[in-house]
Amino acid sequence: MDNLTLLLIERMGSLLTLAFILTRIPLFRQLLDREIHLGTSISYSLMFGLFGMAGTYAGVVVKGGSFLPAFWIFSLASDDVIANSTLVGVVIGGLLGGPLVGLGAGIIAGAHVYGMGGFAAVPMGISVPVTGLLAGYVARFFSQERVISPSKALFIGMFAPVIQMSLILIMAGPPELVRTVVNVIGVPMVLTNSISIAIFTTMIRVALQEQERSAALEAERAFTIAERILPHLQMGLTPQTAQAAALLLQREVKAAAVAVTDREQLLAHVGAGAEHHLPGEGISSALDKRALFSGAIERGVGREVLGCTRKNCPLQAAIVVPIREGGSVVGLIKLFFRRPQQIGKVHEALARGLSNLLFNQLTINLTEKMKGLMKDAELRMLQAQIHPHFLFNTLNSIVTLIRIDPQLARHMTIQLGTFMRLTLKLTSTPLVSVREELDHLFAYLEIIKIRFSEQFAVRCEIGEGVEEALIPPGTLQPLVENSIQHGLRQRPTGGQIVLTVRREGNQVVFHVEDNGCGVPAQLLSVLGKMPTKSKEGNGIGAHNVNQRLVSLLGADTALVYSNKPEGGCQVTFSIPIQKGESVR
Repeated sequence: MDNLTLLLIERMGSLLTLAFILTRIPLFRQLLDREIHLGTSISYSLMFGLFGMAGTYAGVVVKGGSFLPAFWIFSLASDDVIANSTLVGVVIGGLLGGPLVGLGAGIIAGAHVYGMGGFAAVPMGISVPVTGLLAGYVARFFSQERVISPSKALFIGMFAPVIQMSLILIMAGPPELVRTVVNVIGVPMVLTNSISIAIFTTMIRVALQEQERSAALEAERAFTIAERILPHLQMGLTPQTAQAAALLLQREVKAAAVAVTDREQLLAHVGAGAEHHLPGEGISSALDKRALFSGAIERGVGREVLGCTRKNCPLQAAIVVPIREGGSVVGLIKLFFRRPQQIGKVHEALARGLSNLLFNQLTINLTEKMKGLMKDAELRMLQAQIHPHFLFNTLNSIVTLIRIDPQLARHMTIQLGTFMRLTLKLTSTPLVSVREELDHLFAYLEIIKIRFSEQFAVRCEIGEGVEEALIPPGTLQPLVENSIQHGLRQRPTGGQIVLTVRREGNQVVFHVEDNGCGVPAQLLSVLGKMPTKSKEGNGIGAHNVNQRLVSLLGADTALVYSNKPEGGCQVTFSIPIQKGESVR
């Protein structure tokens, strides 16, 4: 028994060498990714079935209590049996590919064992597909693992020969010969088959780790390259940015040459062939046009395919990577090689990773630009809603004053012109200084004093260190106007409006209050947050101001309305201090 065990272990070494070669086959690597369907199941069944047949050929012929150390046995006598490693390939096929692959491989290997003959041909031929099927179902219990661990595989591998020996004891004869043979081959087959299965799974795990490590390195490389060329591409495809990107790509990818194009022409070519691949050449090759149309990575071989008519051009192959932004292709990156054989799987994987990363980053950048443009358009719409009714009311007042007090009408017209100039000046930028915003408010108050000189007075208390803080333009004027139009509407005389601006730590606090009728209680919690419908007004001015504050400076700057105990309304908000001047 000991000699048989050693001989089977020796044969196992040859079998595991074949297993190592098998783990390097791309088709086998796909099996690790669980890419299983009917077509691949047939391929995998054939692969592991042939491996099982190899395990049979590497077996040892046992005749009674002795054995023959012959290699590559093709047939057995009627009183012979073969101690084999057939079950290794079949069990591995079931563990990796599931019941269908295990059964298919078992049928192929089992038919081969049965065809070799011997007194145990029938039980062995039946046990092999049964074992493969059971291994496939057992693998479902470990489906969360990509590859079953060697310790579990060792445990499962022990049961496979036990099942086979059981069927031989049940189905083969004569009984005396069967018991003798099982005593000789049982333990050696259990040991060698289980150890082989465990070592095979270890090889698979190593191959998988190599694959994942290689993929991680290529992903990191693609990310590094994309990160470096992205700033150039975000500036737009120009000869300058294309040249910088091409130089960087050639250094990182180790290609013979790199070219960058837009949709119409070559922008830059760096490396071999640069003397005749000149910037400004139109895109003429079918390969480039196909990549521009489909947005997919293309691979081309031959000078004609690459669009070069020079016989001495050293460039014979290329990978064309489309530069996608949003839903369209804006240009191409072309990686050239001197021979087609130089384009490996690594370069193709790198091209795919680079294409996806550039697409994602450029699309994100485009989305951010669109968001900025939409936000700016929204803010300008809000700003445009603030002044029309004030303008119409003032013009009506001027028309009236022209008849009764032309001099005052002239003064009011001049003040209106000043106010509108400041308005146009301020609304050209999203943020202005508090000083500029106060100048705008004072221009407004000069007009209001003419219209409502008897009705109210405005007092402004401006603290130190607040003038350079930044605020959305047209914030204060609508708030003061609301106090006049709504708060003091029922006070023909004696109205008071107080504006207080002071610094508190890193905040500038604004406080506008009046001694009018206040705000209805049911509107206090929503005023500014949304337009309101009431007989006092629709709250659109406060809503617009609040929207601009929150959009530009954050939720903490929102308007807070409250009623004073002695009567009247007050609104408070604060803005963070951002040192700097308003943009012109």
